[in-house]
Amino acid sequence: MRSLLYIIAVVLVIGWALGFFVYSAGGLIHILLVIAVIAILLRLIGGKGV
Repeated sequence: MRSLLYIIAVVLVIGWALGFFVYSAGGLIHILLVIAVIAILLRLIGGKGV
């Protein structure tokens, strides 16, 4: 489950970067970034690290 969470976080960060630099979709992209950062923090707090 934790590896799935990490994969989702990475995909969201990549999606945010592409959206921010290519599409400039506005608020939705930043929401994706926040979700990705939260997922990464949960993984780090969980003790596995990167």
